[in-house]
Amino acid sequence: MRDYAAETEKRIQFIRQALADAHADGILFGNSGGKDSALVGILCKLACENTEGIIMPCSSKRNFTIDKDDGMEVANQFGIKTRVLDLTAQKELAMENLSAIATLSDAAIANIAPRLRMISLYAVAASENRLVAGTGNASEFYMGYFTKWGDGAYDLNPIADLTATEIFEFLRYLKAPEAVITKAPSAGLFEGQTDEEDMGVTYAAIDKYITTGQANEKDKAIIDRYHARSDHKRRDPLRYKG
Repeated sequence: MRDYAAETEKRIQFIRQALADAHADGILFGNSGGKDSALVGILCKLACENTEGIIMPCSSKRNFTIDKDDGMEVANQFGIKTRVLDLTAQKELAMENLSAIATLSDAAIANIAPRLRMISLYAVAASENRLVAGTGNASEFYMGYFTKWGDGAYDLNPIADLTATEIFEFLRYLKAPEAVITKAPSAGLFEGQTDEEDMGVTYAAIDKYITTGQANEKDKAIIDRYHARSDHKRRDPLRYKG
């Protein structure tokens, strides 16, 4: 197990340095009610008193119930000021306008909410001289399980090196609410959605593979396929250099 006391101090210094380098006054993050956003919010609050979260439900019933409740529980326990912004109407308007010029795929529709959330975070952050903190972990990054220019966009990410397994361990060290630690990870993109069912492989299997190289044949095939197909998400945009 990692030394999470030392890890906490290192990450606090990382966050403070990022703020100093950017001459920013505070931090903003999307509070999804999940494990990753909980850890990011806690670490940022420890590093910077002027840390705030925005809960941004969008269409999915889960967003308005369990996710919102869990997000508020974390915020209340750790003293993180929180705002709530309902993006349902914005998503519906975007879909209406886009559907007039294109037939939207299921994947395109699912990615609208994460991108609307990032638009919102950056609009508020820019207005208040804040940095936007990312909430993606190393397991999701390896799998490409994030939305390009959505939750994959940020100014700093204090948990980028941690696997999902380590996120859970870190949250237990920090005594985060048990509900956040034990509920099935979900992006809340549609009703009943969970990350592991979406991908067809567990985070435990992913973490074992990316840390030891070991996996059964089925899991390895799934993980390798996800990693290969999502290469474009992990690299900088292509720029013509002449």
